[in-house]
Amino acid sequence: MAITLYELAGADPDRRFSPFCWRIRLALEHKGLSFAGRPWRFTEKDAIAFADSGTVPVLVDGDRTIAESSVIAAYLEEAYPDRPTLFGGPAAQALTRFLVHWTDGVLHPALAPLLLRDIHAILAPQDRDYFRQSREARFGRALEAVCPDPDAQRTLLRRTLSPLRATLRLQPFLGGEGPLYADFVVMGAFLWARGVSAQALLEPDDPVEAWRLRMLARLGPESRALTSF
Repeated sequence: MAITLYELAGADPDRRFSPFCWRIRLALEHKGLSFAGRPWRFTEKDAIAFADSGTVPVLVDGDRTIAESSVIAAYLEEAYPDRPTLFGGPAAQALTRFLVHWTDGVLHPALAPLLLRDIHAILAPQDRDYFRQSREARFGRALEAVCPDPDAQRTLLRRTLSPLRATLRLQPFLGGEGPLYADFVVMGAFLWARGVSAQALLEPDDPVEAWRLRMLARLGPESRALTSF
């Protein structure tokens, strides 16, 4: 039975933009697993109620239903050990947890203020009120006031990327000579941005930009189509 991945989408069902869903899409491609991506929107809670989750990604693999990106990644590694590894071994899997928490707690907060208004603009009409209310409650201000100085925020973002930049000066991927789940976690953030905004976030000569382009070149045909906005 084919694997199904529920992914966050905008008004255009092909505009997939959740960084967490992208992690799993990239992981599935890395494993060489066939799957069908199913668009899902913020207000379609009933569609994933079977997973006991109110958010995506949700993965259905035969009679197994798994929610939450880190749990799904661990499941894929365990369920498909004969496919290319996502982590490179148990020790590397444990270390990857640090990068997941850094991305969620440091990189995403540096990136989100630049994207909120763009995200709102690409949402289906039924999702816009939900998104505005939930994000304004989270940030404590109107969407339009979250990022009063985009240039300063981009400067902050680029400073935030310093550990990645130093690493990628020494090796082509965070996983070493080839990408691993660590790369997919960080690339999910950049595919989030690419899916909603035309902003240039990185300087052309930034090693992080060179890595981002290498990662884009590895996307499968369907995923590449989902980034063509």
